[in-house]
Amino acid sequence: MRAAVLHEFNADLSIENVPEPECPDDGVVLKVLACGVCRSDWHGWVGEHPRIKPGQIGGHEYCGEVVEAGPMATYRVGDRVVAPFILACGMCPSCQSGAQNTCPNQRLPGFSEPGAFAEYVAVPFDHNLSYLSDSLSPMVAAGLGCRVTTAWHALTGRAALQAGEWLAVHGTGGIGLSALILGRALGARVIAVDVVEEKLTHAMGLGAEAAVNAKDGDVAARIKDITGGGAHVSVEALGIPETTNASIACLRPLGRHVQVGLPTGKHAKMEIDMNTVYTGQLALFGTRGMPSWRYPSLLGLIEAGRVDMSPLIAREVTLSQVSAELAAFNGPTPPGVAVVTDFLN
Repeated sequence: MRAAVLHEFNADLSIENVPEPECPDDGVVLKVLACGVCRSDWHGWVGEHPRIKPGQIGGHEYCGEVVEAGPMATYRVGDRVVAPFILACGMCPSCQSGAQNTCPNQRLPGFSEPGAFAEYVAVPFDHNLSYLSDSLSPMVAAGLGCRVTTAWHALTGRAALQAGEWLAVHGTGGIGLSALILGRALGARVIAVDVVEEKLTHAMGLGAEAAVNAKDGDVAARIKDITGGGAHVSVEALGIPETTNASIACLRPLGRHVQVGLPTGKHAKMEIDMNTVYTGQLALFGTRGMPSWRYPSLLGLIEAGRVDMSPLIAREVTLSQVSAELAAFNGPTPPGVAVVTDFLN
């Protein structure tokens, strides 16, 4: 099968013919229909993600059709499914409590085992998968990837965002735009923050009530002025100190900061203004992924037409174009996200 293989950090992926994956006893093999390109893939591509080593096939935002099923599998040949990027065991105390996204036995295609920048991908623990309805295109389903599910859980499972509250979103890449769209669907008033004017214009077109260009000075002060005291919830979607501290500083008393951006590499440890946290009596939440049992509720919302995630997708790309998409994350990126739909070119 064709696959994009990492051999050298921060260099073009190698498009190669590699053996097709073996089917897990407790899972399936999928013919990949679409796979998103995510900033988390970039962290691995540049050598910052501790799990990703040379020889890795990346890609963790995928959907596909079952072409082989193991003897213990939940799904059968012909089923179309969408995958969370965290595959939980289902048996440990974390899973039994409903927090599958914290499973200590989790499997991670695209990180610790071959992923979906390939024609086929093996999926163990296939009880984590969800059916993909005919009304949801593979391109949009893959675009949901980790970004939409993570944003949904961040807003509803962690910060408990309420209608009428102010939501600040720092960084308008895939996760940031997802938080914006979902925040609006929940009835929040959203402020988008970025350094690219084109992306801020795009965010306003998706329903942001205000946009703040971080190049123009004190982000927190301007958000407090716009909101009359500060955001109730603030989402950091990049994982860097500047936006993390701006997210904390823009909150009103008793506000909630949600760390969605991945702080890794040189940013794994950062200096935080804890005095602001203390004096504002703020809550800081970390979040990663979403428990798989919550997938049907999110997919149902989308399939019912209550929220449209299609504006999130900016472009379809081929497998050989993944390297260019990853390299684009080295600087300010254009609006929207890329999804691989052609795995032969």
